Amino acid sequence: MTKKSKTINKCQISGINDLKTIISLGYLPPVNKMQKIGRKKEETTFFPVELMYSKSSKLVQLNNLVDKSILFPREYPYTSSTTKVLKENFKELYKECTKLINPKTNDLIIDIGSNDGNLLNNFKKNHKVLGVTPENIGKIAIKKGINTLITYFDEKASKYIYRKFGKAKIITATNVFAHIENIRDLMKNILRVLKTDGVFITESHYLVSLIKELQYDTIYHEHLRYYSLLSLKYLFDKYNLSIFHAKKITTHGGSIRVYVGRKGKFKILKSVKKIINEEKNFLNWKNFNKFRYDVVKAKLNLYSILSSIAKRKYKIYGIGAPSRASTLINYLGLTNEILECVCEIDGSYKIGNYMPGTNIPIISEKKLYLDQPKYAMLLSWHISKELISNLKKRGFKGKFIIPLPIPKIVSK
Repeated sequence: MTKKSKTINKCQISGINDLKTIISLGYLPPVNKMQKIGRKKEETTFFPVELMYSKSSKLVQLNNLVDKSILFPREYPYTSSTTKVLKENFKELYKECTKLINPKTNDLIIDIGSNDGNLLNNFKKNHKVLGVTPENIGKIAIKKGINTLITYFDEKASKYIYRKFGKAKIITATNVFAHIENIRDLMKNILRVLKTDGVFITESHYLVSLIKELQYDTIYHEHLRYYSLLSLKYLFDKYNLSIFHAKKITTHGGSIRVYVGRKGKFKILKSVKKIINEEKNFLNWKNFNKFRYDVVKAKLNLYSILSSIAKRKYKIYGIGAPSRASTLINYLGLTNEILECVCEIDGSYKIGNYMPGTNIPIISEKKLYLDQPKYAMLLSWHISKELISNLKKRGFKGKFIIPLPIPKIVSK
């Protein structure tokens, strides 16, 4: 342990010391800690990644907390609007909000972790909107005409919002609710600026999808918690809140969207009970132990496939550099002798850097079509059908490696 991280010994929701290890991925670098190509290389700190289960709250969480300034630097390289799947998801969320909540034109909509304003872009025409994000990427949202505070959503920010903008009818937190370290403070800050009849909507990686589909590559330091509906219910009950609608969605390979309001304010829909019953039958140590075994098996099988290709002197290019790619590459211990490079679409902030903790360069996808390597490994494998179709249309003639959940090589 260093000053940059600390061990978490208790459940982040219940505060009870009842954590039991599901799996350890060893030590991994922060997924956004990339080094510029051509610059003098700096030391990269690796931190432990261990997935733990709390019997009291049913929460699955990490055992190590890395300083947020390391995980979410000002130059954070991720932009949500470059992802077609997320754009479509946020459009659908807006339509669902309109149907379930019917916010008025003068209602305030706040998005925590608003990034470049992708979600709020759907609301801004008919509602007052406010984004909150700690990264400079928020300046892109401001240029789009989306009011954005470039700061962490903490007590100071929530009090400022309350004084300056009043309370919100809807607060969203998509792919960020599991990232903020102190969940109790976060809930207090949300409730400070949420109207009595307001709705909190969150989307997070879904624990059941992670386990069922062997998505160990979504385990990294940013994701402090991996939610099921059972653990979310346990959390919200503590704050006199009820989940009144829940929905499984496809983003990030499997997420869950929940609508939360103060108890008694909203009719609880059938979707909530249905998902909770499914989870009660699935989330158990038999399936956790199988997950651990299958992760190790998949790791060994994938490394065998990749090393065999490298021995035959064929080149492998990676496709896409999402955060999850860093976990997969580092967990396997890949270098540029096996994975020559990783390709990103033009405009990506990641081009010109090395993958975290490695000597694998991130380059423009144009090189893929010029070089025509024998193999392309799909690091965003959860959207492999879409990727394969697009890559073939753009002229790639090689074969595709799908790393998870069962490593395999396909030609179409």
